[in-house]
Amino acid sequence: MILDPVLLRRLLRAKDRMDAASQEEWPVSRLAEVSCVSATHFARSFKEAFGLPPHRYLLTRRIEKAVTLLRETDLPITDIAFSTGWKSLGTFGRTFRDITGKNPGDIREQERAAAAEPGPVPACVLSAAQRPNLTMAVSEKRRQEALPTMESHLKETTP
Repeated sequence: MILDPVLLRRLLRAKDRMDAASQEEWPVSRLAEVSCVSATHFARSFKEAFGLPPHRYLLTRRIEKAVTLLRETDLPITDIAFSTGWKSLGTFGRTFRDITGKNPGDIREQERAAAAEPGPVPACVLSAAQRPNLTMAVSEKRRQEALPTMESHLKETTP
């Protein structure tokens, strides 16, 4: 079923609010209010439009932010859980595993291991390292260009 463009805009407004403040509580009734539709209609339409129920979408956004914080900061996992809107560490850990398939600590360890392990050297760096010194290359080119002239000059001057 194709959603009405006006309804879709309203759903997007609610989705944008959740994205901007995923750490807040977003019950369906509040989201429906933002969208100017009934709670039942909102829940059904949201799932149809975005493929997930509103609550599951919100949990996924919270976990995505938690993964980003795990990778980019050294904040303790507890602080990350609470700053992304979780009230219970147990619920955070269980939902994290459900969505990512890994524990929060595993994600952080993988990131640290990847950072410590040198990656492959990019081809542009390799080719730059293999290039000759510019001064020597220019000198060699000029010498090569001057050789025929020098040889002909030597032939002319020797009896």
